[in-house]
Amino acid sequence: MTIRTLSSTPSPPPAKRQRLDIPTCTRPSSDFRDGLMLAPMVRSGSLPTRLFALKHGAKLVWGPEIVDKAILHSKRVVNPVSGTIDFNGISKPIFSCHPLEKPYLIYQIGSADPELAVQAARLVRQDVSGVDLNCGCPKPFSTHSGMGAALLTNPDLLCAILTALRKDLPPEMSVSAKIRLLPSQEDTLQLVKRIVDTGVSAITVHCRTRNMRPREKALVERMREIVEYVEGLGVDVAVIENGDCLGYEDAKRIKDITGICLAGAHSVMIATAAESNPTCFDPNPFVDLETTLLPAYVQLARYLSIHWSNTKFCVTQFKGPSPALGKARRKEIKEAVARAKGYDMIENLCEGWRGEEVLQEIENALMKRMRMKSFTQSGLTPEARDHVSVQSSTIDDASRCAVLYPL
Repeated sequence: MTIRTLSSTPSPPPAKRQRLDIPTCTRPSSDFRDGLMLAPMVRSGSLPTRLFALKHGAKLVWGPEIVDKAILHSKRVVNPVSGTIDFNGISKPIFSCHPLEKPYLIYQIGSADPELAVQAARLVRQDVSGVDLNCGCPKPFSTHSGMGAALLTNPDLLCAILTALRKDLPPEMSVSAKIRLLPSQEDTLQLVKRIVDTGVSAITVHCRTRNMRPREKALVERMREIVEYVEGLGVDVAVIENGDCLGYEDAKRIKDITGICLAGAHSVMIATAAESNPTCFDPNPFVDLETTLLPAYVQLARYLSIHWSNTKFCVTQFKGPSPALGKARRKEIKEAVARAKGYDMIENLCEGWRGEEVLQEIENALMKRMRMKSFTQSGLTPEARDHVSVQSSTIDDASRCAVLYPL
């Protein structure tokens, strides 16, 4: 597959101003509605995971939280073979992405400084479609400098960062925030109101408080009031639920509890279940992952030059039913991966190296999605859709790039 470099275009003129002198985002909030999203996950939110999630139905994918200072000390390098874009640190990439995912990729920043957040966003803005501020991670690496969940108790700083991002970034790029519940519902609603006023396109609410652990049941029932509150404000802001969703079918349960309807309002974000099975966004997720997903995942990761240690971590998280594989074979595969010191040591499990073909299959799936979206928006008749589907097999490289990599 040939990856083409697109020329840049002048930035669009400034958008009309709202109250508080905040630029309007021209990206439709519908991008954040009616879908399942891949949550930001450190290590697990690797590039291959995001690409497989998109192939199997994720509407948008969040990258892992990257601290502002870390990305600012990196160097952007484009792989001439695979098209992968690496932001390299001293010894390894800080962040990796690919042009295929750009229309769907939300870059998550860890920051406690408006100026640094803006500088970090400027560095990656040509490679992502939106920027999200992490306001919910309770881990020390995120909170020790006032980032992550520490921002929940410093709403002035939280909103200052979001406002700075919205004012600086081009209007076609979205700005959003991911928060946790505060102990008080009233305080949570007040914080949501302040965040909405910064001009964000979406708010994701992890339905746990800062002190709650993943093993504790998410307080999903508190989302309904938050959704109704935001809708009552009369603003075009999507509210995304995060917490305890197990996949496509389970999202219906979340809908029933929260009023977030996959057919007409807001969305649901999946974290742990997607770490265990990146195909969980599909109505028919894969089973027997050691043979149905692991080989293609490893092939793709190797082709994209993802460090083996990260790939090994991701595939060892895979969990799910194995009706055909059997316990003995499954254990054998897991032990082989655990022993492996590099890609070559599990070549026998991968049936050869065909990473470029795997990437092409993902591109084909995203092209199909783009066509279906165009059909829906244009109101084509079924007969016309069939005609376009036949003709689409002859689409040239220039047209493919125009659809997949919009400027």
